Amino acid sequence: EKKQILTIPNLLSLLRLLMIPLFVWLYLNGYECWTAFVLVLSGVTDVVDGFIARNFGQVSDLGKAFDPVADKLTQAAMLLCLVSRHPMMIVPFILLAVKEVCAAVSGVIVIRKTGIVPGAEWHGKLTTLLLYGMMILHVVWQDIPLWVSNTLNIGCIVMMLTSLVLYGRRNIRAIYSATKHEGSREEAAE
Repeated sequence: EKKQILTIPNLLSLLRLLMIPLFVWLYLNGYECWTAFVLVLSGVTDVVDGFIARNFGQVSDLGKAFDPVADKLTQAAMLLCLVSRHPMMIVPFILLAVKEVCAAVSGVIVIRKTGIVPGAEWHGKLTTLLLYGMMILHVVWQDIPLWVSNTLNIGCIVMMLTSLVLYGRRNIRAIYSATKHEGSREEAAE
């Protein structure tokens, strides 16, 4: 049932949201290992909620929208924390914000035009995986060499830009197709 609200995957997404203040507090108070543990736990709940949703018939429109919001807020909060020690983290943070605003606006238009809530694609999942890996490494590796930090950062930035372009292309095609379909229906009605 696509209209389900109270599902295990949605509860896991809510749990991820509730973990954000916890890992922010842990990081800001110098508990790096615990911060990394909570981040890994957050990533695991993300994988588990997707598995449960797909394999146990608990995919819902709310989950398709709620899950990425929990992910992006987690990533944004951790990136902002990392800026205090690694100023270059501001670049993926800004890119994440731009990417998500573009995806949200075009996604809402797709939903309004087609009635379909588009799901995540491989490049979005890979971007998330790379971001989590980069963030966790920066949390636990206190004296990470600048070249390693920059290499990881650049890899994430390239993947985020790739994902932005691919999601943008998908959403523009869906909007164009729906608009074209509306036009042909209106012509037929005349």
